[in-house]
Amino acid sequence: MQTFEELGLKTELLNALEEAGYRKPMPIQARAIPVALEGKDVIGCAQTGTGKTAAFALPILHRLTRERKLQALVLVPTRELAVQIGDSFRKYGKRLSFRSTAVFGGMEMDVQTRTLRKGVETLIATPGRLLDHLRRGNLTLEHVRHLVLDEADRMLDMGFLPDVEEIISHVSGERQTLLFSATMPPEIRRLAARHMKEPVRVETAPPSTLAKGISHRVYAVPRYLKDQLLLRLLQDEPIDSVLIFTRTRRGADRVAGYLEQKSLPVARLHSDRTQRQRLRALKGFRSGEFKILVATDIAARGLDIPSVSHVVNYDLPERAEDYIHRAGRTARADATGLSFCLMSPEEIDLYNLLETEMGRDMLVWTSHPEFDYLSEPPADAQRRHRETRDSRDMRDSRGRGPSGPSRSSGSSRFSGPSRSSGPSRSSGPSRSSGPSRRPFRPAQPSASHAPESGSSTTSPSAAPPKPPFGRRRSSGYRSRTE
Repeated sequence: MQTFEELGLKTELLNALEEAGYRKPMPIQARAIPVALEGKDVIGCAQTGTGKTAAFALPILHRLTRERKLQALVLVPTRELAVQIGDSFRKYGKRLSFRSTAVFGGMEMDVQTRTLRKGVETLIATPGRLLDHLRRGNLTLEHVRHLVLDEADRMLDMGFLPDVEEIISHVSGERQTLLFSATMPPEIRRLAARHMKEPVRVETAPPSTLAKGISHRVYAVPRYLKDQLLLRLLQDEPIDSVLIFTRTRRGADRVAGYLEQKSLPVARLHSDRTQRQRLRALKGFRSGEFKILVATDIAARGLDIPSVSHVVNYDLPERAEDYIHRAGRTARADATGLSFCLMSPEEIDLYNLLETEMGRDMLVWTSHPEFDYLSEPPADAQRRHRETRDSRDMRDSRGRGPSGPSRSSGSSRFSGPSRSSGPSRSSGPSRSSGPSRRPFRPAQPSASHAPESGSSTTSPSAAPPKPPFGRRRSSGYRSRTE
């Protein structure tokens, strides 16, 4: 393997890397840095945790001149990533006299304006806040010679592409453009074709591939029991730190609140939190003050969160690509990790999509042998279930007599195994549409799968067969997302 010295970097950068404990370049760095040092445009395809920040920061710092003007601009999708990359530029360039700052929403404009007017050589920014400064005349991009589009696919997902196009229009055509993206959707390929000159493509793995070293487990569980199963897994698994992903901000707050009630060290991260709260959560999670971070997908991309031993998908993501980025928060830099999916019957369409993209053999179905999957829902969940059922039945009866036709539905209600006591949870008029589907049943450990003394309670080798359920392709199913 090459060394940083063999890449041809300045002595000041080599000394800073040595002080930071970096001995050898990671694959994306070894391939991208020599090309970038030649001044060529680069398209870098790499997953999170592969060291791509240094792959563009080091050659930029190497090529900056003593001209006291803004020479390098890095566009990123989120505030947290802007802060992280700004820290990296300062760490790598500590022996150089270049100035760097990050601007993003959630912070006072006046403070950022004063810093920009004093002058910096490198600027890391989110698109929206940078446009605010441009329109106010707080800076000019006419001297920028190095443009970086980091997490380009994420900026596309967040709707920033028009802003990025407008920003690029302010930058000189005589520039080097470095584009880094975990995936290459058509829109990003067209963006590169419009604004890059004969780019050299470097990649460490095909786009949208899972990092090696991750074990994937699926727990089939009713939605009203997800909290209890999550708590049991957190208590029984040898967890160093865990990232729990929910689909919505409200869900993140609710799950974090539940874990706080159980006296667990938990922080939360989503876009409704203030910038101070978000930075506090990240700092506490990195330092180990908080062992648990509950987040929306804002935390899945780009952020440097080392040593995450477990990822829990409390809600299944809507796309396989999102799952890849979630799971990629663990097993970083060739380490190993675990990714859990808590799948309720309402999420069967999402699971089918995920299984189709990833392959059936990748996802290992398992269960917790000591967890009661047949327990009744808590009183509040039971009340919500009853109100939802009554409201639905009332809608079904409108415009029809008692003997009217039953309403068709694209998905069946959950029908768990019956118990010898307690009220039935599967009452109500039957509904059918097309071929009948077998009921979804939570995985239950059989006697043959009972754990032996001293064995792990969640070993995938002790997993029972998949619970029976009807496989159905998604037909445009979408949920409200972050």
